[in-house]
Amino acid sequence: MPRLFAGTRLILLALLLAPCAALTAKEAAKPEAKPAAEKAKESKKVRLAKITLSGDYPETPGGSGPFAELGNDLKKLLGRIEKAKGDDTIAGMVLSFEDVSMGRGKLNELRGALADFRKAGKRVVAEMESADTQSYLIACACDEIVMPESGVLMLPGLRAEPLFYKGMLSKIGVRADFIHIGEAKGFGEEYTRKQWSEPVKQNITALLDDLYQQMIETIALDRPMTEAQVGEAIDAALITAGDAKERGLIDRIAYPHELREALAQRYDADGAGDRLVYVENYGQKEVDTDFSGPTGIFKLMKLLAGGDTSDPKSKVKKIAVVYAVGPIVSGESEEDIFGGSTTLGSTTIVEALDKADKDDAVAAIVLRVDSPGGSALASDLMWSKIQSIDKPVVASMGDVAASGGYYISMGCDAVLAEPGTVTGSIGVVGGKLALGGLFKKVGITTDLISRGANSGLLAATRPWNESERAAITGMMEECYDQFTAKAAAGRKMKQARVKELGGGKVYTGRQAKKLGLVDKLGTLEDAVAEAKKRAGLAADAEVKIESLPEAPDFFEQLFSSAKPEKEVRLSIDLSFLPAELERAVRSVGSMRRVFEGKPAAFVMPVGVIVD
Repeated sequence: MPRLFAGTRLILLALLLAPCAALTAKEAAKPEAKPAAEKAKESKKVRLAKITLSGDYPETPGGSGPFAELGNDLKKLLGRIEKAKGDDTIAGMVLSFEDVSMGRGKLNELRGALADFRKAGKRVVAEMESADTQSYLIACACDEIVMPESGVLMLPGLRAEPLFYKGMLSKIGVRADFIHIGEAKGFGEEYTRKQWSEPVKQNITALLDDLYQQMIETIALDRPMTEAQVGEAIDAALITAGDAKERGLIDRIAYPHELREALAQRYDADGAGDRLVYVENYGQKEVDTDFSGPTGIFKLMKLLAGGDTSDPKSKVKKIAVVYAVGPIVSGESEEDIFGGSTTLGSTTIVEALDKADKDDAVAAIVLRVDSPGGSALASDLMWSKIQSIDKPVVASMGDVAASGGYYISMGCDAVLAEPGTVTGSIGVVGGKLALGGLFKKVGITTDLISRGANSGLLAATRPWNESERAAITGMMEECYDQFTAKAAAGRKMKQARVKELGGGKVYTGRQAKKLGLVDKLGTLEDAVAEAKKRAGLAADAEVKIESLPEAPDFFEQLFSSAKPEKEVRLSIDLSFLPAELERAVRSVGSMRRVFEGKPAAFVMPVGVIVD
């Protein structure tokens, strides 16, 4: 058996490396030195950084191993833009768009990075074949927006339209049983109702209203348009390139080669297209994945060795950025081999916070939160650890910091949110799916022996009885009281006021700022500046950013036998499903992970999906 298992590992590694071998490899031979005249001619070329946006760019401290650099995350993307800003050989940027998927928090971070790039005196051109709302909001932060004649701008507005499964569940004999502490705590309603309850619907309406107003204000400030004109464009929804130019939504209609010629003239590159250079995939680290030949294994081992290249003797102070990303669960976080978080484990975050706390070089900590919440116990363990740290701890909210995500944020010394962050959701929910009816339909029977009045508390066959419901409700009420008491202390409010703002209600970051649930609006960079200030460092003081938690060792993550159930992970591609059904399947999976063995959780309404 050990030999078979070892062979399986080798096969797994071979399968992992096979796609990478198909990538373009660097030539082994070194290029010949260029003549001086050719170098002089080349130096006169105008270089524009070309960056293509594609994917969702998750919040992550980064992965480990030879393939970590192949993944896309927000940190790497912002770093590439920052690098181009300080590169004297780069005159400007061309931003190209493919299938971009970002929440409002990440959008604000990217827009801020583009604004900083432009402040350096360099122009950014957005090159779009077509665009949806997310892509267009990014493009609005550029100096110029260009589309081909056949392009279409899609601005259909915002909508929140979850699927409700009560009718379907009843047909297959499944009954959802959920208890909510807080009238607007909407998690679970999609399983227990056929439409939103009125308190939840009112709250989601207010959230959507503010996000919609933010969208109109952003476009109106960036483009030569009034808010009324932006509203008219959104009502039109599908806008051709010609119409978009007339409305002021874009600046130029041009095909890629026409844009390149226009840019050559603008930068006075002798009007010749070959004098203007697009630096493709600017700032994206290249990984040589040609492991063939006798030296291939040594090249691979060198990549795997990696290691921390920082100078341990450096006296530069550090700001530790701890990434708290994903649904909150007890135990360790789960990550893929590219560093993306799939769950946010309390043990992993507590250890990261402890490492930063014990490091004398770390002056302050920034907790970057992008989480819809989850386990009440895990949330409280992370909150407690934050409370025990004497160094300044500043929370920086990303796309979502709601329920358990808000819980861990409220324990920090200062809380910053993006204007479009979804936050709040102060409340508690507990529930389960009773499968007894389904079992009966398919011929499954049970034969029960039990001891204890509430032995069926976590039983999957039936809803709670009166005694069990009373027990779990009492526990949840105590959880809610702890939540609101700690929020009141952290936000310096009366507990009654927190309960008034709580009850499961969600807010945008901008709304939360007005209500006192967060301190400031700002990006991750602003949070780092706040941390420096609270640590007594000068605003222009040089600091090193240390990203935590540290990624697990590549081989250990891939082959560790400490947890056999993690030896093989199945990743199911659900992209063939309609988006609504894909979200439904994933939400059920998230619910199972959050509630597994736990009777209550701090989770935001899963129906809040803003496209």
